[in-house]
Amino acid sequence: MLTSFHRLLKSAALVATVLPVFVLAQGNAANAPGQQKADVVATAHQDVLPSLRDLVAKPVDLTWQKPANPKKRVPYVDSPNFVDDFAAQDVHRTTTATAASTTTGLGFDGVGKGFTGPSGTFTVQAAPPDTTGAVGATQYVQWVNSSFAVFNKSTGAAVYGPVPGNTLFTDFGGPCETTNDGDPIVMYDKAANRWVLMQFAVSTQPYMQCIAVSQTSDATGAWNRYAFQYGNGFNDYPKAGVWPDGYYVTYNIFTNGATFAGGKVCAMDRAKMLAGQPATQQCFNTSTAYGGLLPADLDGSNAPAAGTPNYVMNLGSSKLNLWKFKVDWTTPTNSTFAGPVAIPVTAFAAACGGGTCIPQAGTARTLDSLADRAMFRLAYRKFADGHEALVVNHAVKVGTNKRTSYTATRWYELRIPTTGGTPTVNQQSSYGPDSTSRWMGSMAMDKQGNIALAYSASSSGIKPALRFATRLAGDTLNTLSNETTIVQGTGSQTGTLSRWGDYSTMTIDPVDDCTFWFTSEYLKADGTFNWSTRIHSFKINGCS
Repeated sequence: MLTSFHRLLKSAALVATVLPVFVLAQGNAANAPGQQKADVVATAHQDVLPSLRDLVAKPVDLTWQKPANPKKRVPYVDSPNFVDDFAAQDVHRTTTATAASTTTGLGFDGVGKGFTGPSGTFTVQAAPPDTTGAVGATQYVQWVNSSFAVFNKSTGAAVYGPVPGNTLFTDFGGPCETTNDGDPIVMYDKAANRWVLMQFAVSTQPYMQCIAVSQTSDATGAWNRYAFQYGNGFNDYPKAGVWPDGYYVTYNIFTNGATFAGGKVCAMDRAKMLAGQPATQQCFNTSTAYGGLLPADLDGSNAPAAGTPNYVMNLGSSKLNLWKFKVDWTTPTNSTFAGPVAIPVTAFAAACGGGTCIPQAGTARTLDSLADRAMFRLAYRKFADGHEALVVNHAVKVGTNKRTSYTATRWYELRIPTTGGTPTVNQQSSYGPDSTSRWMGSMAMDKQGNIALAYSASSSGIKPALRFATRLAGDTLNTLSNETTIVQGTGSQTGTLSRWGDYSTMTIDPVDDCTFWFTSEYLKADGTFNWSTRIHSFKINGCS
């Protein structure tokens, strides 16, 4: 499981007040279109928070400090007979892209060691931070595993926080209020100009997902709050996407927190949640062969055609697996979750065999690649000319016995046929122009089709850094260039902890639809419970 919090709240009094139990029935594995019917479950609890800014922050118990529990792996099979990554972009393969020059916007530290905001100073108690954030109309909201803060996006100044995540659920009742379990996600619903924040509550059964939808574009104002339940299915590693007909969330489900039961994808009724009304979710389950699913997350102002299903994707062997989730809120029996359909890609092998091998300068401790899954987000965009695209990335092994093996970030741009068929690969590349390992990426496209991919970078010669690379829409396919350092860390992670980041987030400014905003982890000094985070914005020149 990917949080350090869910075993830490020891007092039974904290979880004694539980919400009414709605046991989620388990459907059949979605191995063929139409085989499975959606599980429909009403929200376990729903209310309205009149004002976040007027709340007193939840108290923080500073007496404990603990690394995350052992990561729960998901099924993953490397490409058979893999020899080398023939999609690798390096001096042995392809020419580089035209240098897509960029203009730097703001760069400032987010929540991390020593961070101080209006609510006080943050203390690191858990690792990794599970860094997530999004940019809105006037604000940037960042949430790490235990706390969140709101920033003025024009100045970078913190205007609220840092406060424990469950402050958002003050007076809500049940474990959403009494626990602070983490694995958060921050999204901005651009079409509605609303914030969508969530974390799970998994200290006790029934396991829950806690979701809040703002009533305005001001994250410090009023919120509509919801809790959905998953019975004894531990809803690990939630990832989410905004779609016109719902908020789509994926999980890796572990029965009683132990046995992998497959991936789950749920659609939550966006229209009802925006209105603050009681809402339902519709869920489908995959078989235990599939984990690490990502739902498509809408960028830009052009919505997909009415009735377009949400695209859901995960990694396969020499392929990406694709499902289409079409929800019908009026007649749930008509909802479908069709797939998986294979999208062939150049053969790849997971970095570090899906585990831990990323080197750092000054220590023998290596870092987790998290290469058994695709990385957040699966960003969707419909362009002014009508074509539609998806971008996504994951960490792969590059090199053979001819060269030193290291980690690169494999990225894809997929194009969606106008007929609504299966997306195909328009371009792909494993970005590793030298022997420095690059992983923990997140990527997006601006409104002109330019791409930015940001990631962590580390080697035996440098300490973990944050960087990004870019490409212009008209560049040679399969290429990135103009690698830029966001921040060079001056510390390596030591001690017994190998987990790093667990995820990062790249989002696009909804106002100009050009400015990229990225957030992730770095260290200022060697250690374990001393991580910092960075928030950085930039624009590819020519986008206006």
